[in-house]
Parts: sequence; C-alpha cells; structure tokens
Amino acid sequence: MYKDRKIGVVVPAYNEEMLIELVISNMPAYIDKIYVVDDASTDNTQQITSDLASQNGRVVLIRHRVNMGVGAAIASGYRRALEDNIDISVVMAGDHQMDGEYLPNLLAPIIQGKADYAKGNRLSRLADRKGMSNWRFLGNWVLTVLTKITSGYWKIRDPQNGYAAITRQALKKINLDRLHPQYGYCNDLLVKLSVAGCKVSDVPIPARYNNERSKIKYGVFITKVAPLLLRGFLWRVRMKYLR
Repeated sequence: MYKDRKIGVVVPAYNEEMLIELVISNMPAYIDKIYVVDDASTDNTQQITSDLASQNGRVVLIRHRVNMGVGAAIASGYRRALEDNIDISVVMAGDHQMDGEYLPNLLAPIIQGKADYAKGNRLSRLADRKGMSNWRFLGNWVLTVLTKITSGYWKIRDPQNGYAAITRQALKKINLDRLHPQYGYCNDLLVKLSVAGCKVSDVPIPARYNNERSKIKYGVFITKVAPLLLRGFLWRVRMKYLR
C-alpha cells in the first residue's frame, strides 16, 4: 500500500519479451498488484510473465486471445483492478519507457484530493523533452490543441502520455466497454472523464527512450484520431450542454 491506498499497475504488453521482466522487476515495493495484459503477443511475453507470476504473488497475467489494441488491453486491466478493489490504478507500458521513480509524483495530486486522474506531461519543461524528436514534439503539440478543444480540459498538455493514475471512483464512472481500443484511448478517456465531471491534473515527468521507440507514427496517427476527436467533441457537447 501507498499512504493507505491499494495501488495496482496495469501493464499493456504486446511482443515485449525483451523488456517485460525489467518492467516488472523495477516496480516499487508498495505496488499491491501488477496486471500484465498480454495482447495476444506472438513472442515469449506470455511465458515470461506466467513464470514471473508463479514466483511473485503481485503479478497477475491477463491474456487476450486475439490482438485488440492497447486501449482494450488497458480496459481489461482496469476491470480486474476494480474487481480487486484497487484504490488507484496506474498505467505503465511494457516497453520500460515509464520510470517508477516518478510514480509518487503522479499519485500525489490524487492522494491530496486535487485530481481524480493524473497524467504525465513531457512538454512543460525543455529538459523533460530530452530524446523526443522535433517531429514527435510537433505531432504531440497538434494533438494537445485538438484534445484541449475536444475534452474541454484547457490546461492539459501531452495527451498521448499514457503514464497515468486514476481513482477507483473515477473508473466506475467510465464505460470501459466503450473506451477506444487503440492508441487514441488516451484522448477518448479524457473526453469521458470530462463528461463524468472528473478533475484532471498534469504532472511533469521526463521522457525516457531506451531500447524501444514509440509505436505511434504521428503523421498517420493524427489523421486516424481526428474523426475520433470530432465524435468525442460532439458527444461531450451533447452530454454536458444539450440534455
């Protein structure tokens, strides 16, 4: 437990055999459960995680029979966390890009009652963007503007940052079956949290790019996520102002 809260970490993983053991072994000791969601990997991710789960009672393996996408994997982890009465659920990807050293920073605004959902932000300080290409920064800036308009959270930045923590109460307000199954889940979740009236906080956290680069290709991604954002904006306006 951390400050009297049960903490669960959801680890979406697809073909992460090189890094998944490192991710799990570096989890802080105060984490109660580690939900590794293997999204139908074709490598040894499942076997490695299964072996670790047999040795470590904190590790829970959730297996998708078919590849459903990172958003669907996170939704599966969230559901299990709700079943286990986890107080705060955190997302940390299976590619070791999210540093557990900064987890207390992410948990702080939630524990202090200032946020229902806290997410990382690599864009607020120049030093935090170290290793981020100019192209990735531009793509993230465009998505920041679009997501501000869509969600109504005008102070957020870096919406594609998946390093995030959410309370049990906020999760129960979200229809996880309708969460976007692919990488656009971050943007979609912010819209759903806005409609639910949840408080969102940005937490400055440095980028960390080691052995694996982000799978997001921002040029293609923006064109794919734009219709999702438009639908999300119209839905938010209808749900908050036209009912």
